[in-house]
Amino acid sequence: MELSSLLNRFSEPETLKMAKLGRELRAQGIDVIDLSLGEPDFDTPQHIKDAAIKAINDNWSHYTPVPGFLDLREAVCTKLKRDNGLDYKPEHIVVSTGAKQSLANSILALVDEEDEVIIPTPYWVTYSELVKIARGKVIEIRTTVENKFKTTAEELEAAITPKTKVFMFSSPCNPSGAVYSKDELAALVKVFEKHPEITILSDEIYEYINFMGKHESIAQFDSIKDQVVIINGLSKGFAMTGWRLGYIAANSTISKACEKLQGQFTSGTCSIAQKAAVAALTGDLRPSLEMTEEFTRRRTKTLELVNAIPGFKCFAPEGAFYVFPDVSYYFGKSNGTETIKNAADFSMYLLNTAHVSSVMGDAFGEPSCVRFSFANSMTNIEKAWARIADALSKLS
Repeated sequence: MELSSLLNRFSEPETLKMAKLGRELRAQGIDVIDLSLGEPDFDTPQHIKDAAIKAINDNWSHYTPVPGFLDLREAVCTKLKRDNGLDYKPEHIVVSTGAKQSLANSILALVDEEDEVIIPTPYWVTYSELVKIARGKVIEIRTTVENKFKTTAEELEAAITPKTKVFMFSSPCNPSGAVYSKDELAALVKVFEKHPEITILSDEIYEYINFMGKHESIAQFDSIKDQVVIINGLSKGFAMTGWRLGYIAANSTISKACEKLQGQFTSGTCSIAQKAAVAALTGDLRPSLEMTEEFTRRRTKTLELVNAIPGFKCFAPEGAFYVFPDVSYYFGKSNGTETIKNAADFSMYLLNTAHVSSVMGDAFGEPSCVRFSFANSMTNIEKAWARIADALSKLS
């Protein structure tokens, strides 16, 4: 059997690969602590679950409109106005089966073969692979830990060519935790004002998990608002990963294009999840804020433990729930039987020796780094980093 060449254009997500390896070790009876997956370890807030139960009892069990129920798209508009000061109408909103589908819709609607997509490193693993699926070309802007993993206007301007079609980034960033300030965004906007042909995909899925204060969206700048596609969803801020609900806010041309694509792939997303999402977006935000307070405590503890590891260079994350240290100090070191040559070796060494899962930085465009999540209990965080410190002490 000969499969499509499409499958050779992109790779399996390393985040899912590491989680699978961890599960295989657990099946052998090994106690593996998972610091690889980006999933809040909280349950969905009760008022959201109650809305879903009511939707089931009220028989919201039929096909849904492709872009989403009108009341949910109105709820997204209400949220964008309340939290971000942004004015959108329901026709600008398309609801999808997770923010990943929202990204895929947007990339496939915008990118043709050989179109260039600029992505600052580090970036979420799926960004580059979606561009490859669309036959586009990824143009990386390499950022540094010294610059808090953020790109500058000068770097952006230098990366733009006549083939540039899209700029894609996240703030707060997965995996680095970088958060762009309003002034930093304003500097990038001055570049985009000179290039109205470029569409900006702004992934804001970690919006509520922000340790620096108010979230700033690049769509707030009127001069380039029509160039922006906001990508967001409910997985991170509302602990609704399994509900699979994301959305875009974009100009009508892009929203209609995404609706057309989605009509052939999945049609409308789950009716029950949509009704639950209305309650999430318009209801009590205290559970989300309490989650962020707990993530703040875990961030403090994680940084304390990370900074005690010899050789790590680690930026203090400003949002999301990851640390992304440079671990190149350990490249070339050995425990006598195996040698750490790169970040992939480093992650596998920790998995097999310390029984702690992480994700190598190559997947995020930064081959000297490794991503560790602190979306786990304080007990597991402390236990995991004690194991990591012990395993690394055996290398010389």
